[in-house]
Amino acid sequence: MKKDNLLKRVSDLGFPLFEAEEDKKVNLTLADMVKTKGLRLWEGFPVVLANSAEKGLFDYEKVNLYLKEPVDKSCLVELLALSLALYKFFNLKFTWTDGLYKSLADVGKKTSERFLDSLKNSDELQVGNYRMSTHRLKAVFTNYFSQSQARLNELLSVKNELGLEYALSQVFSPKQKELFLKKLKREKLSKTEKEYFSRVVKKKVLALANSELYNLSQKLLK
Repeated sequence: MKKDNLLKRVSDLGFPLFEAEEDKKVNLTLADMVKTKGLRLWEGFPVVLANSAEKGLFDYEKVNLYLKEPVDKSCLVELLALSLALYKFFNLKFTWTDGLYKSLADVGKKTSERFLDSLKNSDELQVGNYRMSTHRLKAVFTNYFSQSQARLNELLSVKNELGLEYALSQVFSPKQKELFLKKLKREKLSKTEKEYFSRVVKKKVLALANSELYNLSQKLLK
């Protein structure tokens, strides 16, 4: 594996180290991140996983198939368990995390709980044969999401931090949410994306923008 090529792919999936290449081989990239045993890349694993899964591109089984060595497969489980613990620590809710947690064996679930305790206590983490700093892990993750949220705040003039991520996930599927944000940021959509946005996403947006529906929703919540 060429490390420079891997770093570019990692950058394209939300952990900017170098300029990204256009071809997104998501599951191969995640597998290659596992195999590097590089702490800097492992610290960014939860970011890349969240970005990939939110776009509906992450496939646990496919990533696992790319890993031939038992030690790498074990490290993948630990990194997934660590990622889930980190999301829970920050009270960040994604629609896909429950399914991923259930797919882990009991040892993976127990590992995730152990990592969560370490994050709460700011204890050093043991991942594979390597020690990771909870301080650095939290800093990398917080920095990414604070930058992402800052861009959304500028566009939407809101200051609800990660709550927006959760709210969007309740209304839109991962792909619909991706198109919603691309449209909001005035990014170029493909012909297929434009058709799907017009046929499906726009209808939901119109419903959300309906003032009468909003007022009724507020009454229901009182």
